[in-house]
Amino acid sequence: MPDEPNDDLNLFRQATAGVKRIRADDRADTGKPRASREQIQYKRQQATQAADRIRVDGLSDQFVVDVEPEEFLAWAGNGVQDSQLRKLKSGQIAFDGSIDLHGMTVEKARNLLWDFLAEATRLEVRCVRVTHGKAVRKDGRKPILKSHVNTWLRQHAKVLAFSSCLPRHGGTGSVYVLLRRDMLEGRED
Repeated sequence: MPDEPNDDLNLFRQATAGVKRIRADDRADTGKPRASREQIQYKRQQATQAADRIRVDGLSDQFVVDVEPEEFLAWAGNGVQDSQLRKLKSGQIAFDGSIDLHGMTVEKARNLLWDFLAEATRLEVRCVRVTHGKAVRKDGRKPILKSHVNTWLRQHAKVLAFSSCLPRHGGTGSVYVLLRRDMLEGRED
């Protein structure tokens, strides 16, 4: 048994006899200078900052249409079939995730909604529910979050359609959101 390691070493030497060792200075010249650690770190920071700018620009507040507390919301992007929208309105498309934005500031709600939709898209979820509330106010002001959610969902590239929920799922205080799925093929729904 003690001879086996030497036998393996001898076998390896025999198998590699005549092979020339490659040194680090023998590498091919690609014509591009190697990036320093500082350059790589700078590029990473720039990429992170660019993603943050896209997030804020992705859901704009420049033009928000005020909606009534009990108003039924429904919207479909180009290419969404009427039958799909009818199924969504009637709750026939099951939702696989839900988020509640009650009582949040507009900025916090926007960030959480963006993250929620990004995660649902990453997981290839077909339909989610977003609860925005109705905010029926004595002073007569319109519901702020409901109006913003109505605007944001129309702007989001992955949102195909949305509709106010059935009463058992939150009624006009929530919406079903139909999302675009890109990666899965062969689905029939």
